[in-house]
Amino acid sequence: MQASSVNGGQEPNPAQDAPSTAELVEQLQRDRLWLLQQLDQGRWPELRLDLAALERELGQLLEQAQERLSPSR
Repeated sequence: MQASSVNGGQEPNPAQDAPSTAELVEQLQRDRLWLLQQLDQGRWPELRLDLAALERELGQLLEQAQERLSPSR
Protein backbone atom coordinates (compact mmCIF):
# COMPACT_ATOMS: atom_id res chain seq x y z
CA MET A 1 0.00 0.00 0.00
CA GLN A 2 1.33 3.39 -0.94
CA ALA A 3 1.60 6.28 1.54
CA SER A 4 -0.85 9.14 1.13
CA SER A 5 0.29 12.61 0.15
CA VAL A 6 -1.92 13.95 2.94
CA ASN A 7 0.70 13.06 5.55
CA GLY A 8 3.70 14.04 3.46
CA GLY A 9 4.14 10.61 1.89
CA GLN A 10 4.99 8.97 5.21
CA GLU A 11 3.20 6.11 6.87
CA PRO A 12 1.29 7.23 9.98
CA ASN A 13 3.00 6.54 13.29
CA PRO A 14 0.40 6.50 16.09
CA ALA A 15 3.06 6.28 18.81
CA GLN A 16 4.72 9.42 17.52
CA ASP A 17 1.42 11.33 17.32
CA ALA A 18 0.06 10.15 20.68
CA PRO A 19 0.00 12.61 23.57
CA SER A 20 1.96 11.78 26.71
CA THR A 21 0.22 10.29 29.73
CA ALA A 22 0.58 13.60 31.58
CA GLU A 23 -1.05 15.42 28.65
CA LEU A 24 -3.93 12.95 28.66
CA VAL A 25 -4.46 13.43 32.39
CA GLU A 26 -4.46 17.21 31.93
CA GLN A 27 -7.01 16.94 29.12
CA LEU A 28 -9.22 14.70 31.23
CA GLN A 29 -8.99 17.24 34.08
CA ARG A 30 -10.16 19.98 31.71
CA ASP A 31 -12.98 17.76 30.46
CA ARG A 32 -13.98 16.95 34.05
CA LEU A 33 -14.12 20.66 34.93
CA TRP A 34 -16.22 21.33 31.83
CA LEU A 35 -18.65 18.58 32.86
CA LEU A 36 -18.87 20.03 36.37
CA GLN A 37 -19.60 23.50 34.97
CA GLN A 38 -22.32 22.08 32.74
CA LEU A 39 -23.93 20.30 35.69
CA ASP A 40 -23.74 23.46 37.81
CA GLN A 41 -25.54 25.35 35.02
CA GLY A 42 -28.39 22.84 35.09
CA ARG A 43 -27.64 20.89 31.92
CA TRP A 44 -29.00 17.37 31.59
CA PRO A 45 -31.24 17.44 34.68
CA GLU A 46 -32.44 13.88 34.06
CA LEU A 47 -28.83 12.62 34.16
CA ARG A 48 -27.51 14.95 36.87
CA LEU A 49 -27.10 12.35 39.63
CA ASP A 50 -25.38 9.81 37.39
CA LEU A 51 -23.10 12.42 35.79
CA ALA A 52 -22.21 13.91 39.17
CA ALA A 53 -21.22 10.45 40.44
CA LEU A 54 -19.18 9.89 37.29
CA GLU A 55 -17.48 13.27 37.75
CA ARG A 56 -16.53 12.39 41.34
CA GLU A 57 -15.12 9.01 40.32
CA LEU A 58 -13.19 10.59 37.45
CA GLY A 59 -11.77 13.18 39.85
CA GLN A 60 -10.54 10.44 42.18
CA LEU A 61 -9.04 8.46 39.31
CA LEU A 62 -7.24 11.52 37.94
CA GLU A 63 -5.91 12.40 41.38
CA GLN A 64 -4.45 8.90 41.71
CA ALA A 65 -2.96 9.10 38.22
CA GLN A 66 -1.31 12.44 38.99
CA GLU A 67 0.15 11.04 42.21
CA ARG A 68 1.65 8.11 40.32
CA LEU A 69 3.01 10.37 37.57
CA SER A 70 4.66 12.86 39.88
CA PRO A 71 8.22 12.06 40.96
CA SER A 72 8.69 10.49 44.38
CA ARG A 73 9.42 12.93 47.14
